[in-house]
Amino acid sequence: MHTSNTASISNPTIPRILLTTGEPAGIGPDLLIDIASLPFPAQLICLTDPTLLLQRAKQMSRTLKLIEYDPSQPARPHHTGEILFQRIATARPVIAGILDTGNTGFVLNAITTATQLCLSGDFDALVTAPVNKGVINDAGHPFSGHTEFIAGICGVDLPVMMLMNKQLRVALVTTHLPLALVPAAVTQDRLEQTLQVVNRDLHRQLGITKPRILVCGLNPHAGEAGHLGREEIEVISPVLCKLKSQGLNLTGPVPADTAFTPGMLQGMDVVVAMYHDQGLPVLKALGFGVTVNVTLGLPIIRTSVDHGTALDLAGTGKAHSGSLRAAIEAAIEIVKQSSKTAYAA
Repeated sequence: MHTSNTASISNPTIPRILLTTGEPAGIGPDLLIDIASLPFPAQLICLTDPTLLLQRAKQMSRTLKLIEYDPSQPARPHHTGEILFQRIATARPVIAGILDTGNTGFVLNAITTATQLCLSGDFDALVTAPVNKGVINDAGHPFSGHTEFIAGICGVDLPVMMLMNKQLRVALVTTHLPLALVPAAVTQDRLEQTLQVVNRDLHRQLGITKPRILVCGLNPHAGEAGHLGREEIEVISPVLCKLKSQGLNLTGPVPADTAFTPGMLQGMDVVVAMYHDQGLPVLKALGFGVTVNVTLGLPIIRTSVDHGTALDLAGTGKAHSGSLRAAIEAAIEIVKQSSKTAYAA
């Protein structure tokens, strides 16, 4: 497994943040064009096809200045109105809103290249625009999600997806699985590893010294003492007891229908949900469009948006870039915090 290079960042005050375009027919290019007009205390470099961005900017009636990235130059804060880019070409012309399996290679190549560049230490963090899982699978590439794909490149068996906004953080034990497969996937080993990663990375990346973690049950009423399922008794509670004895600050298993009430959340740093739609609807209801997806358990820093490709909005100029902006700002803060944590260690 690769080891984290955050301790060797040469200038964490001006981090280099690498951005991908995501699905080229979706709103990823629109979002990159939009955030180009905003100030950031970091150098932003887009791994993209410059022709795609120029075409989309024209379609959106936006002015855009593209500059090819020169890694030999020192990092500098983002200049508004311009995009630094590192070239990666689409295979076929892109039509906004129209998926094309012929450009799936562009999408996967961009994610792979970006991850490798972060692993090598060329960039301090990766921020990804949304991809369309369906078109990637239709092109013959098994793909369950960004998180799992990036983890595979990094040699990590169990990444942890955490979404966060100013109101709440939610981490997931399982991610992109059909609901029927979730119970078998919630094993003692998987839960233990997930909680260890959450505990470690909330300290390493967010600076929370002893995270307070609220853990949901799997079943309604957390199993109702075994009458509505035994996973809480046979899987979840034994893991929590074990990890509590090792010093982790855990509460649960708590019924999911009360876990997100103000009283239960009081003083908690993160909620760990057992599956995707157990925790994320609550979080997105509190802050859709300004929520950030953070992948924990990786040797690189990676954040992403909280939404999909929104094909119907591509090229219209109506896509909202709040989540991408929040993802960039979160990446910058995590780079700085990780540098502090590594130095302190």
